Amino acid sequence: MERVQFQQEQMLAELKDLVQKGLFTQKEVKQIMQKRTAFETALVRRIPKKSDFLRYATYEMSLEALRRKRAERLKLPKGPPSVSDYALVKRQFQIFERALKKFKGDVGLWIQYIQVAKKEGARALVGRITARALQLHPNVPALYVLAASHELEHLSPSAARALLQRGLRLNSDSVEMWREYVKMELNFVESLRRRWSVLGIDLKGKGKDTGKGKGSGRNTGAESEDSGLEDGNGAEDDMQVDGEEDLDEDEAARKQIMEGAIVKAVISNAVKALPKIELFRALHELISGYPSPPSLKEAILDHLHALLREALPSDPAAIKLAATRRLTPDLSGEPLVDALKSANDVLSDAVRTGEGEARRGVAAVYAEFVEEWCGQGVDDSLKAYLIASLHLLIQQLPSPTPSPLLAAHIRLLTRYAPSLGPALLPPKANSPEKILRLARKHTARAPAWADASVWLARLEAEKAFAPPGEVESAWADARGRVEGPGLEDVWLWGVVPSSASASPTPSLANPPHGPLLSSEEQTDPQAEVSLLEHLLRDSKRIREPAAASAIHEVLLIRYAAASHRALLHQIASANVDESVQPEPQARTRNAQQQQQHATSSTEARLARVRRLGTAYAPTARVWAEVFRQESQREPGEAANPDPARDDDDSDARVLGAVYEYWRQTDGVEATAAWAAWLLRRGRGKEAVAVVGRARSVLGEQAGAEVERRWKAVIDGGLSAADEEEGEDDAGDAADITVEEMQ
Repeated sequence: MERVQFQQEQMLAELKDLVQKGLFTQKEVKQIMQKRTAFETALVRRIPKKSDFLRYATYEMSLEALRRKRAERLKLPKGPPSVSDYALVKRQFQIFERALKKFKGDVGLWIQYIQVAKKEGARALVGRITARALQLHPNVPALYVLAASHELEHLSPSAARALLQRGLRLNSDSVEMWREYVKMELNFVESLRRRWSVLGIDLKGKGKDTGKGKGSGRNTGAESEDSGLEDGNGAEDDMQVDGEEDLDEDEAARKQIMEGAIVKAVISNAVKALPKIELFRALHELISGYPSPPSLKEAILDHLHALLREALPSDPAAIKLAATRRLTPDLSGEPLVDALKSANDVLSDAVRTGEGEARRGVAAVYAEFVEEWCGQGVDDSLKAYLIASLHLLIQQLPSPTPSPLLAAHIRLLTRYAPSLGPALLPPKANSPEKILRLARKHTARAPAWADASVWLARLEAEKAFAPPGEVESAWADARGRVEGPGLEDVWLWGVVPSSASASPTPSLANPPHGPLLSSEEQTDPQAEVSLLEHLLRDSKRIREPAAASAIHEVLLIRYAAASHRALLHQIASANVDESVQPEPQARTRNAQQQQQHATSSTEARLARVRRLGTAYAPTARVWAEVFRQESQREPGEAANPDPARDDDDSDARVLGAVYEYWRQTDGVEATAAWAAWLLRRGRGKEAVAVVGRARSVLGEQAGAEVERRWKAVIDGGLSAADEEEGEDDAGDAADITVEEMQ
């Protein structure tokens, strides 16, 4: 507490000055002192938290903003600065300094400190902070970028260049740093160009009014010495020749700089150090969008793409980047048509000439290119041209045809057939029947007959154009034939997406396919349960054990969510039926009937848990989801359709059953979750007993892990309370008058 008292004493002068200037009242100053005392007390704890420092700094920032606003409103006379003019800003810096003594390894805290110092205009301090941060974290590119941008803002390109070069020696694999270095050199060239334009210097270094002279500065110096060198035996001629040679060299240097020689050299070094497509993409985007003269921009892009062809001659992404070089966002009309046709020709030729995996890779980027541009709202004739080009390419390629082309072809025809009409589509795919025939042919033509992307595209076509019976048959066929990557998406294609579920499934792919259920069936949870039960039985015929286990787990998680919704729907329907009974009957319903209803609801929930545990083989992930579903209601939740659940004993019975199943697959997670739930419901003794039995039931190592997690739960609960209290304190900072800040 002595440190807190010391900090309080340091505040007295500034608070007194604030009152004397009329910026704050005595009552407000007392509130400020109370807040600061609370913050200082939090900081002197044995283990202070970063959030305490940040809340304190935020409070001081809001206080400083309020002081400035009041000073501006009161129009205080200008005079020599007093202690209150800088004390609040100084305190912000002190708080960050104290935080960094505790958390030197937190890069985010360093960056926040730099940003605060920049905002307050503390140029010298920013330089010192970045220097210290770079000493401690020399492998963090963001710090070099911040330091270099600070130097550039204060017109010190040489210092910025030195910083970035130093950073690149230590982080040569950072795309961000190479991009910033190239950007800085582009800035340098552009600043020189504009400065010379203002001074009236052309590309050769001549002023606008210098006539035929080789540079006004040098000629003036030569003429001043003419009188003394008339009889110098040719010395004057020698000096003129030397001067002309120097000027020629200067002009050549200027010309090279303005033609981007420095930028090209940096790009060459970047490619030598990091020959990756991510670097080329970043530099292409930077140069294309930078406001340079067209000639300079074109020259630098030519150099970049020449290096791209040398470094990555067969990389599919590099081929696409080179082909789409001219396709800029501002193109329209005839230039857009020409650029699009050129890119399409280059990519389709690359697919034709490719072999093996190289052809498949280029085919994937070509399919991506066609779908991307068809989806950008271009003219229907351009969409038709791209689709027809893809159609022709598929016909010309020998078997096996790359599956990305087949899948993209089906998707494009399905998506754009209604808008383009039969006149613009290829003759063999200008009607729903022909599109379906083509899609079915593609699934048979795919190189790997079990390719998921082609089957998923076909299923979308079947859903759009075929009757329901054929769609279901196609889905069953797909489930039986698809193997490998994408198998999960095929099995879940006809299931209602989890985003529509009351309890979304975490970490699962949600394919934008399906659902197969009709709109009426989607509103009936039991229909989804029946569908998932059918899929679970069907999944037993998957030949690969690993794939079968993964699919079974995914389907079980969906099944758990669907059965949970179906049960809630059933309970809600029962409640509605009882609520619409005539009033005399509702009045005569006694407590015994309510208890029976509560018991039946609990038994239904227990039956669901037992069915999951006995009829199937749930993994720990499935039981974790079931536990979350059953425990997500908070006590006293009014909107709960099941009034019986207001009794925690019912929840405890159900969750206890889940725990018993769950701990057989993952004892640590199950015990930690069950004990935490008991603690939240005020059953601390039961929770302690569960944790205490962990070592004997689960073993020494697992029991120790449970105890560690239990301690984290206890500490987390206390920390949450502290944090809430701190937020209240920080929120009261604006009590001084929040309305004034608005």
